[in-house]
Amino acid sequence: MKLAISGKGGVGKSTLAAALALLMAKRGRNVLAIDADADANLASALGLSAEEQAAIIPISEQAALVEERTGAKVKQYGQMFKLNPRVDDIAEGYATKHQGVSLIVLGAVEQGGSGCACPESVLLRALVTDLVLYKDDALVMDMEAGVEHLGRATAQGVDTMIVVVEPGQRSIDCAKRVFRMAEQVGIQDLRIVANKVMSDDDEQFIRKALPDCQFLGVIPFSETLRQADRHGLSVLEGGSEVVQAFEHMLHELEQGTL
Repeated sequence: MKLAISGKGGVGKSTLAAALALLMAKRGRNVLAIDADADANLASALGLSAEEQAAIIPISEQAALVEERTGAKVKQYGQMFKLNPRVDDIAEGYATKHQGVSLIVLGAVEQGGSGCACPESVLLRALVTDLVLYKDDALVMDMEAGVEHLGRATAQGVDTMIVVVEPGQRSIDCAKRVFRMAEQVGIQDLRIVANKVMSDDDEQFIRKALPDCQFLGVIPFSETLRQADRHGLSVLEGGSEVVQAFEHMLHELEQGTL
């Protein structure tokens, strides 16, 4: 099962991605978690300590790796470099392993803007394509509010894109944009997860704003989950109510892929 999780910044993408990754690992699956958000939070949500997080170097900042695989120096213009670098061994060699989950942090490309034809960007896109299309592991990708890391070919390898939404208009507007972009690259199975829901009114607000979207589940607002984040604990330490919500969503996803 290969999942891409998107939505407006701060809505809880990393929370959901970490929960699904950890639960699949608990069920004995080999899980690969990709943090493709420039504001990387997935390691924290998985429960890695501050020291473990500090030791992670994003792939885009691995200058020696980028230069070896692309044949070009980083942060230099006007170079020739490989457009199809070898990436099939990166997951094994550069992942951080925690509670059965192998985490890869992509990092941001600092030069040239979105989609720049620079060595770092080419390596990241090739890596994502390899991980999504050719790896047999269960995969969870924590994305930015869009589909920038997924080309049309890569999108075919994603079983489901989940858009996380909170009960606010800006979050709703972002979700609609993500849905349009996802449909354009050919993602077929699109779901909504309502997060930070404090009342029936919150849930109904989201359902009425996105009437044609398929709901996967609802994550209730949890003070326990907020405290777990403060103390550097994994999202599965967020209380029984939210864990049950995560388990229900994973069950629904597994039913759809059997």
